[in-house]
Amino acid sequence: MSQNDSTPSTDANSHALADLMRESLEERRSARRWSIGFRVVYGLIAAIALVTVLSHGSGSMTPTGPHTALVRIEGVIEDGGEVSADHVAEALSDAFNNPHVKGIVLQINSPGGSPVQSDLIYREIRRQRSMHKDTPVHAVVGDICASGGYYIAAAADQIHVNPSSIVGSIGVIMNGFGFTGGMERLGVERRLLTAGENKAFLDPFSPVKPDELAHARKLLDDIHAQFIGAVKQGRGDRLKDNGKLFGGLMWTGNQAIELGLADAVGSAGSVARDVIKAEEVVDYTPAPDLAERFAKRFGAAAGTAMAKALGGLGIH
Repeated sequence: MSQNDSTPSTDANSHALADLMRESLEERRSARRWSIGFRVVYGLIAAIALVTVLSHGSGSMTPTGPHTALVRIEGVIEDGGEVSADHVAEALSDAFNNPHVKGIVLQINSPGGSPVQSDLIYREIRRQRSMHKDTPVHAVVGDICASGGYYIAAAADQIHVNPSSIVGSIGVIMNGFGFTGGMERLGVERRLLTAGENKAFLDPFSPVKPDELAHARKLLDDIHAQFIGAVKQGRGDRLKDNGKLFGGLMWTGNQAIELGLADAVGSAGSVARDVIKAEEVVDYTPAPDLAERFAKRFGAAAGTAMAKALGGLGIH
């Protein structure tokens, strides 16, 4: 066979070998991508499982001796947040239904929040108290117990404060901004179409309408009246006759005691020891949904890592 005759066969073999090498390399790359992807998934699952165990482990113990139950109301009160009616109701139920609980301390450090969530918590405390008359409930104020925080505190048998605590703000607020003057200076024309004459209620880019302001005032007054009614129901004749009591002002702990908004100076520890007479304090607050927050925070990152790992396979 001549040299010229062998050339096509050699070239074909070379191409076949190159194709085989490329296929082998691609297979190894694919296997490595899958391996990375599975490691990411397994690592995420393991981390979530660990966080879940730690979360439930911190609040799942069932004490068998006399103790004071602690329920934390710390932070902004909001639906879906760590201080929501669902979370607080769960803690209250566990505490009230434990026969070893001699009393409950609501440890409050909150500037307020949702009036709906505050009212739901207030009602649940009173409901549980009506069914468990031998289990006292004491609110203990930290730095601040304002607005919705005080709404909740008013449901307790007694409210204890630090002399420097900030207490009160019995009022309701609705705020916003108006940009009509700025739009005029910039030469911006507002084009707004609605079906329903009040659909653009208090639109910040439109002039304020007197009837809208009047309606907003009625909304605020109605919610404020509910707030005042809850405070009067909870505090009773302990409230002093003060014309500014329900005007939205805040007072120090000492001033709050003088006005009847609070009863005495105390901390969670001192109330458990000296008032409830059960010095051991057990936290009944549901642990934060660390697993859920972990999953949300790292879910996107894991998805991105998976996409990169499996991108060569057409999984996006």
